[in-house]
Amino acid sequence: MEIALCGAFGGQLFFGWLGDRMGRKKVYGITLMLMLASSIASAFSMGSSRESVITCLCFFRFWLGFGIGGDYPLSATIMAEYANIETRGAFIAAVFAMQGLGIVAGSAVAIIVSACFRAAYSDPTSMQQDMVWRIILMVGAVPAGFTYYWRMKMPETARYTALVAKDPKKAAKDMSKVNVEMNIVEDEDSVLRIETSEPQFGLFSRYFVKHHGLQLLGTASTWFFVDVAFYSSNLFQNDIYHNIDLLKKPCEYVKPLEEVFDSAVAQLVIALCGTLPGYIFTILLVDRIGRIKIQLGGFLFMSIFMFALAIPYNSYWLQHENRFGFLAIYCLTFFFANFGPNTTTFIVPAELFPARLRSTCHGISAAAGKAGAIIGAFGFLYASQSTDKNEDPNDCDTGGYPRGIGANTALIRSILGVASCLGFFCTFLIPETKGRSLEENEIEQELPESENNIELNGLNRRSSTQQLQTMSN
Repeated sequence: MEIALCGAFGGQLFFGWLGDRMGRKKVYGITLMLMLASSIASAFSMGSSRESVITCLCFFRFWLGFGIGGDYPLSATIMAEYANIETRGAFIAAVFAMQGLGIVAGSAVAIIVSACFRAAYSDPTSMQQDMVWRIILMVGAVPAGFTYYWRMKMPETARYTALVAKDPKKAAKDMSKVNVEMNIVEDEDSVLRIETSEPQFGLFSRYFVKHHGLQLLGTASTWFFVDVAFYSSNLFQNDIYHNIDLLKKPCEYVKPLEEVFDSAVAQLVIALCGTLPGYIFTILLVDRIGRIKIQLGGFLFMSIFMFALAIPYNSYWLQHENRFGFLAIYCLTFFFANFGPNTTTFIVPAELFPARLRSTCHGISAAAGKAGAIIGAFGFLYASQSTDKNEDPNDCDTGGYPRGIGANTALIRSILGVASCLGFFCTFLIPETKGRSLEENEIEQELPESENNIELNGLNRRSSTQQLQTMSN
């Protein structure tokens, strides 16, 4: 997973920048093809030894992460530029919520495949066990493959075509394809007004720093802190399950397929009880409550629950009778992460920055998040490995865990609580984008308010159901 995170970091920066240079649609297809090829190639990782197979797998997982990373800024930007003001937040959140459905589907696939192999082979060979993870990885490419046709049929966003590519005729034509019920007429005067009055500034210009510098700092820092907490909790969830006896200790598993099955079931329970409901609540409420209030509330409750798990961990939560209380608070942590900053950090950068830099700034913000995830992954992995060196991972009487995370869990969760607190305060750098037209970022500094109602604002009143279905797929 750490290798995929490194790939995602690079992909978000590169494809975010490319989306503002080549267009959203074209780069969107490139990222999908990269994901498909890398996912299938991962399943066919080969080598003369176990180490060489792992090396080959890591190589393809890096490029899979690179493609997935590129999908972040493009998916959010495309949906933001197609959606209307009233439902834009819900539409973008729905795109991100597909990640939650993916977690549920991935867990279900792992359960089904491992159960089938357990039923078919009472004593599976190493080659048969090796087939399990390869099949799981290969199945992951199937849903992505089904979306290729719809992605290629989708026209370029009118906002990119009109505001960045400066082709108003094509923008009107494309929007007529999408919104068949709308009679879109190209207004040359309106488009000319945008082109002549729009301040021409770059990412590293003094103008951008003045008007958007603190906003970019806010979106990047909040994404950084939420990913430190969110991904670190995900990475060590199996160790936590072992410590509170929701899963057997690794030394107690005789058959690897049994461990795969039990881990997938535990992950599915967390996804259904905490992760997926959090996404659903965000979709339903983000356009009513607002992005910033949801983000502040999410960070606040994440901090509370992280400290609630950390402070009494060794004295209370490790007791067997309290394990279900631990699981309940653990699920609530994921619920408020997703009904909070894990989703809103994906939404806000797509709404806040001007069209010519929208994908780039979203990519920078997302890459900051992946930097937090990488720091959390490698930093806490080192911390967990440096605990009790006298524990024998093969001896259930002296520990029986692959890493001595138990003694460090309280410290790690306290650090994650502090990260959530910092994310809470960094949120105040970001303005609320609920009810705000995307075009305000283009010309608000140059034109009177009365002139801001350009023809493209017609997109803010209506959007296409067809495009929502395409993006959700």
